[in-house]
Formats: sequence, structure tokens, C-alpha cells
Amino acid sequence: MVQTQVDIDLKAFAERITANIERVIVGKREAVELAVVGLLAGGHMLIEDVPGVGKTMLARSLARSLGCSFSRIQFTPDMLPSDLTGVNIFNQRSREFEFRPGPLLAQVVLADEINRATPKTQSALLEAMGEGQITVEGVTHTLPTPFMVLATLNPIEYEGTFPLPEAQLDRFLLRVHLGYAEPEQEIEILDRQQYEHPLDNLQAVATEGELSAALTATRNVFVSPAVKQYIVDLIRAVRDHPQVYVGPSTRASLGLYRTGQARASMRGRDHVLPDDIKALMYPVVAHRFLLQPETRLRELSPSDILDETLKQMPVPA
Repeated sequence: MVQTQVDIDLKAFAERITANIERVIVGKREAVELAVVGLLAGGHMLIEDVPGVGKTMLARSLARSLGCSFSRIQFTPDMLPSDLTGVNIFNQRSREFEFRPGPLLAQVVLADEINRATPKTQSALLEAMGEGQITVEGVTHTLPTPFMVLATLNPIEYEGTFPLPEAQLDRFLLRVHLGYAEPEQEIEILDRQQYEHPLDNLQAVATEGELSAALTATRNVFVSPAVKQYIVDLIRAVRDHPQVYVGPSTRASLGLYRTGQARASMRGRDHVLPDDIKALMYPVVAHRFLLQPETRLRELSPSDILDETLKQMPVPA
């Protein structure tokens, strides 16, 4: 079991968060565990699926499980970048401009239906997600730590949505899909919500200090040179694939590295296995590269490219 100088049991910490989220999210163990992986890896998460399958509930449940400051942004087509970052307002009494912070200045930010805003507004998140700061009228404001964006995304075929810029997609550590519930799971959801929503009584099961300690401890999980080489070889193979137009960046390699550490710690290990990397290839890498235009005619998807790469790449012993 993983122990560190800050005396935190990462496996127990992750199980506590997971169990709390599953009081609200029924039958989606893999998606919930990926959300916790993203939390421990210190990255941002994109939850994509059709409306009504629990995207916002997953994000809100994770946020409520943490003892951190929280804000929710409902994205709309008429939203401006200043609605996210905040504005400078002139104070009549002091005769000076004062900064009024926007909802981005919180530790956990729920960006609901992020692709309903225009690309200009979506780009306001780039600096925040990539550098942990925002700039308003030439003045830089540091965001609190830890800082995590949980964004929900409707399929781009839906009316009133805009595709996310590639640079912004690349800043999301994980892309998670929920899917529809099974019939027996849907009945359980009905039973749970007969009188009230489980989210209404969901309490925090971790403190800000525990989360900071967990983030630090996760970075101490050992990654062998062979596993590092495996990560780089996988990313380079996708990058060099003839059907790939724009390959995954170095941020993809780092994403596999960090999430591999998080997944290993959740399973009580102090080292990363190749199986951790294989299990994380799809949620970490699939949204980070573009296919050649002719692949539509061949009905190829990013998952097909990743399937082929994982089958052909030798796994280190």
C-alpha cells in the first residue's frame, strides 16, 4: 500500500472519493475511476456524451466530494471572456479600479456545456488551464491551487454547439464518456430519486489539505525507464501513423505518465505497469490527434488507430 512522507494512504483516499461519487452515479464505475485518476494526476477532465446521462452530476459529485472552493459556469452563445475571468470596476469612493474576480478563480470549476460558447469565450480557458493564471487588462492573477476544470460537452452534431479548438482539447488530461444506463441501473436511479436527489445530501469526504497531499504523493509513484520508453514509443507510433494528419503532442506523453502514476496509486502500487498505460490510452490520447480527411470514407476513428498501435507495439517485460 502506498505511503508517503505526508502520511496519506492514496488507495484509501481514492476509494473514499469513488464510493462517495457512486452514491449519485449508478453503474459507471469506469468513468468514476477515471474522474478520480484525473483528480490525482492534477489535470482537467472533459466529460462528453448526449444530454441527460449524468455528465453534470458526475462533475458536481466530484466537486462536492472535495473540501475545495467550487464554482459553476453555464456556457451560452452570448457569454463573453470577461464573464469567466472577471472585470475591473471603478470604485466611486476610492477613485480607483477594483478587480471583481470571475468564476474561474475557484479551485474546482464546473464548465457546463462548454461547447455552447463561441471559440472566443472558450479560448479564455486556455491560459487558466495551461498556466494556472488569468490576465485581465494586462494584470496577471494567479489561480488557487489545486485548480481543476471539469467540463461537460455535448456532441457537436447537436444544435447550438461549437467545436472546441484543438489547443483547448489538448489541455484536457482525460476525455470520458458515460453512455446510457442499463435497464436495472435505470430502475435503481428511479428508486434513489423517489423522494430526493442523492446529490442534495452529498457531503465532502476529503479536505483541501488531503487533496494537496494526495497530489504530491502521486508524483512519487515510480515509473521505470522501460515504461517511460513504452509511453514515448506509443505516442510516436500514433504520431507517425499514415492516417494521422496532426499527431498527439508531448503533452499526451506527459498525460500518460501522470495518469499512469494515479492509476497505480489507486490500486495500492508504488510503481506503474504497462497495463496502466494501455488502459489509459483511449481517455488520454484519443482526443489529441486529427485524422486525414479521407479516413471518413474508410470509416476509421481515433479508437481504431489506437487499437492498431497497441496491438503492434511490443509490451515491455
